Amino acid sequence: MKEVRVRFAPSPTGDLHIGGVRTALFNWLFAKNKGGKFILRIEDTDEARSTEASIQVILDAMKWLQLDWNEGPGNELSKYAPYYQMKRKERGIYQKYLDDLITKGLAYLCYCTSEEVDEIRKKAQANKLPPKYDGRCRHLTTEQRLQKEKEGRKAVIRFKMPDTGVTVLDDLIRGRVEFDNSLLDDLVIMKASGVPTYNFACVIDDYLMDITHVLRGDDHIPNTPRQIQIYNALGWKTPEFAHMAMILGSDGARLSKRHGHTSVLEYRKEGYLQEALINYLALLGWSTEDSQQIFTIEELVEKFSTGRCGSSPSIFDPEKLLWLNGEKIRSKSVEQIYELFVDWLEYTDNEKIIDDWDKDLLKKAIALEHDKIKLLKDIPYLVDFFFVREVVYNDEAVKKVLLSEKSKDTAKIVLIESAERLKNQQDFSSDALEKYARDLTTEKGIKTGQVFHPIRVAISGRTQGPSLFHMMELMGKDEVVKRINATVSKFF
Repeated sequence: MKEVRVRFAPSPTGDLHIGGVRTALFNWLFAKNKGGKFILRIEDTDEARSTEASIQVILDAMKWLQLDWNEGPGNELSKYAPYYQMKRKERGIYQKYLDDLITKGLAYLCYCTSEEVDEIRKKAQANKLPPKYDGRCRHLTTEQRLQKEKEGRKAVIRFKMPDTGVTVLDDLIRGRVEFDNSLLDDLVIMKASGVPTYNFACVIDDYLMDITHVLRGDDHIPNTPRQIQIYNALGWKTPEFAHMAMILGSDGARLSKRHGHTSVLEYRKEGYLQEALINYLALLGWSTEDSQQIFTIEELVEKFSTGRCGSSPSIFDPEKLLWLNGEKIRSKSVEQIYELFVDWLEYTDNEKIIDDWDKDLLKKAIALEHDKIKLLKDIPYLVDFFFVREVVYNDEAVKKVLLSEKSKDTAKIVLIESAERLKNQQDFSSDALEKYARDLTTEKGIKTGQVFHPIRVAISGRTQGPSLFHMMELMGKDEVVKRINATVSKFF
């Protein structure tokens, strides 16, 4: 049986977005599941928009997502190299097949300007005909071609699409799809600049790279009959095609910047885990029979198949991604979260945040807030009060808990007495501290919140945070007493 070979072939004309990553992921999973090869190819034939910066973004994103390629940039000694289309163009790879098509009368030089082609299509549309190029340059004589060139016209090369019949796509996801050939115009396969177009270059590259399956978004369906006809014209067997359903925003519109980040690396900056993003994207257009939601990478590889891919659009839900990220973080050990957090700090150039933080204390603080962490970027705010020299008080917390007419007298008594008593507290464990606080409420005849809340604000500056008594235990007696005394001095 022939080895499965699939490819992800992004165009480096901007950031790698969610839809592109989903395409890469499904190809990667398919290859892993079949024991095949996953190829990364850079389709950089858009001379005006392709940039080195965009290529680097693609490579960085793929590496962060751990979608490792078997062949691609960096494998320039491979028999299939190079993996950049412009480098392949420089080696004359495409010209050979263009010449072959022209010799067979299956492609021709077209001298029509873009404005003329637009006018042809508008007239056809006005006459209620398919808005396509009418093939007027198909039968130019040698003299007519020379005259066009004397006029300074530059030619593109068009492929002759059949005028009759249908082109059939047997799609692994959508089944049989038929295209009426009379509605398809002669596509440009070589631009006047001498650069091949997408539809032509990808066919040549897929064939020469022995690609067996083409998994891509359903926005490529209109390209498929044209590509199938190029395969047929060159006498080649087509790969198997699978077109994945579009990803839409919550409003039903095509996913765009207003629905979230356009670049996948923005999710990394926000503190999402690679495995959470991978897990979530796998659920956009694919599912298991039991509707499992949380997967390890190994489970995704084992269970993935095109047979479980749907043909209806998927809705990108940022809230579900955030939930899933929190679930992934909660599944990690404190040591693992710490390492991920340190890596995130380095990636975002924020290492200075923890320069003077005690690392053991940081790990213990992370343990206290483990269940509240949804993003790696949450960690500094959740734990930074452990490391300050002076408490930074939240204004609302102070007004509500310490200084309101209803609470200030009680808060003052609680804090003054707590500072005095806690310095003599022998057992500073969380259980002993909770007993102390509850005994104080009984003694004073007040509610637990009237003791708990002032102490929390005094030592953290906030009304929200980890378990109060575990927090006090972690801070230690000296720090807790110091902070309570400082609060009394500042506000009372």
